[in-house]
Amino acid sequence: MPYTSHPELYDLEYSFKDYAGEAATLERIVRARNPDAKSLLDVACGTGKHLEHLQATFTCEGTDIDEGLLGIARRRVPDVPVRQADMRDFDLGRQFDVITCLFSAIGFVGSLDGLAASARTFARHLTPGGLALVEPWLTPDAWVLNRPHLLTYEEPELVLARATVSGLRNERISTTEMHYLVATPAGVEHFVEHHELYLFTNDEMRRAFEDAGLGVDYDSTGLIGRGLWICSR
Repeated sequence: MPYTSHPELYDLEYSFKDYAGEAATLERIVRARNPDAKSLLDVACGTGKHLEHLQATFTCEGTDIDEGLLGIARRRVPDVPVRQADMRDFDLGRQFDVITCLFSAIGFVGSLDGLAASARTFARHLTPGGLALVEPWLTPDAWVLNRPHLLTYEEPELVLARATVSGLRNERISTTEMHYLVATPAGVEHFVEHHELYLFTNDEMRRAFEDAGLGVDYDSTGLIGRGLWICSR
């Protein structure tokens, strides 16, 4: 299932995000633990904004489940192979020194079984001594129900507003109904997108990676304050 029906808006929504700084932090983590790392796979690479910076240091590839986002990535990083794949079961037929899965994309795997399958997929694609760097979604304790949030973006020919309220389904699945208003000289469009991300505990995340045969460290701050799982083969 695609992440968004309007991939052309994704980079506008997240224009505040410091992709260059995050890529530099990832590189420092990798060099401290695997200084000879050369190849990198970015799982859930989206529009390729991290790859845009990581390709300067690593030989990169990317995967994502959303073909619309991948279309933008192919234009942004034309020398980086990117392909459509589900992180729970892809098989690229090769291994990488580094695997990244960022911006809480792991929350979209939907269940503990999905997390375990993804962990095994990552482990299978790592070289000996390789690293998987996984940015988690929120834990159940951190999720705040019924919290409103507003995101806006403005440029001369386009104004965007995204209003959301946090929800919960089945106690462990966080939900967000994203209501968009997009104004251009042609008029105003309104549409709604629904997202569900599983709320894994830290113990569940650790267990999934350990059961996949990986050594596990946890950085509670990470790239943007959500933490970072640093898993080694």
